[in-house]
Amino acid sequence: MPAREINGTDELRGLIGQHLGYSDWVEITQDRVNQFADATGDHQWIHVDVERAKAGPFGGPIAHGYLTLSLGPMLAPQIYTMKGFSVVVVYWKEKIRFPAPVPVGSKLRLGATLHDVTDVAGGIQMTIEFSFEVDGATKPSCVAQVLFRLYE
Repeated sequence: MPAREINGTDELRGLIGQHLGYSDWVEITQDRVNQFADATGDHQWIHVDVERAKAGPFGGPIAHGYLTLSLGPMLAPQIYTMKGFSVVVVYWKEKIRFPAPVPVGSKLRLGATLHDVTDVAGGIQMTIEFSFEVDGATKPSCVAQVLFRLYE
């Protein structure tokens, strides 16, 4: 399904409280986890030592929580695109929770719900809840309130 195109502030305000949709599924591979570990220096065994992780609490390696969260910029444009603004920037992330692990080899998608739109100097700020889901899991793997600044 193509991304929902949101045209300007008035249309955005009309979507407050609405679920905007879902991204496509993306497979979380061991290679992606290893690359993230190399980029961040977080080589904890539950992420990168496949054999040791099999005997660990999750039965195998899991993705870093921040890897999951970092997929937002890749997946969100599959859900929505913003028109009528010169720039859209991430202002802040808050209320970040990681209720369930993301096993290596699983499929993950993003759901987005628009919670709020407020005026700020030179533009607006929107709050979107990102909810990352693992295919077949009962709980989301990551839920975060993301604040964006949009300037006209």
